[in-house]
Amino acid sequence: MESIDQTTIEKLKAEIEALKSTSKRLESSRKDQLSIAIISGDMDKIMAAMIIALAAAAMDTKVKLFFSFWAIGALRDPAKHPKGKNFISKMFGWMLPKGVDHLKLSKFNMCGMGPWIMKKLMNQQNVLSLREMLKEADELGVEITVCEMTMNLMGFKKEEFIDYPHLRFAGAATFVAEAGESSMQWMI
Repeated sequence: MESIDQTTIEKLKAEIEALKSTSKRLESSRKDQLSIAIISGDMDKIMAAMIIALAAAAMDTKVKLFFSFWAIGALRDPAKHPKGKNFISKMFGWMLPKGVDHLKLSKFNMCGMGPWIMKKLMNQQNVLSLREMLKEADELGVEITVCEMTMNLMGFKKEEFIDYPHLRFAGAATFVAEAGESSMQWMI
């Protein structure tokens, strides 16, 4: 059996220490955090995002949701009617859902019957409604960011969104930076 000389052993030890150092750096570069970009305004897709977010938050994972494009309609408060909108902004406001209770299904919407059936089944199965999921998300500290560019593009105003303690308005760069720190990043 051939013996290993001391120089080879020292090189191996140095390589092992370098690997340990790199491993520690990689482990600490990502946080126990889930970042989800939600761009769909469909009830079932927002529901899926919320269910995943609640499950992660319940397991003490920091959760950050970024609502953009068609998804921001879910965060509008139907009781709020901001003034001073131009014609195009009013049209977007009229065409897009105003809150979680007015979302359509991505499949089998059936002129509004699909969401009604889905809500009925959710109630029968003791599944939280989207409104209840938002309340639970608040209690678990889930952060929600509304995309400012989308909000401005569609003519929405900050005062027409839901009252949610962990709601903020920021751009895509904020989401990208936070997602880069997250151990999990998803897009729905």
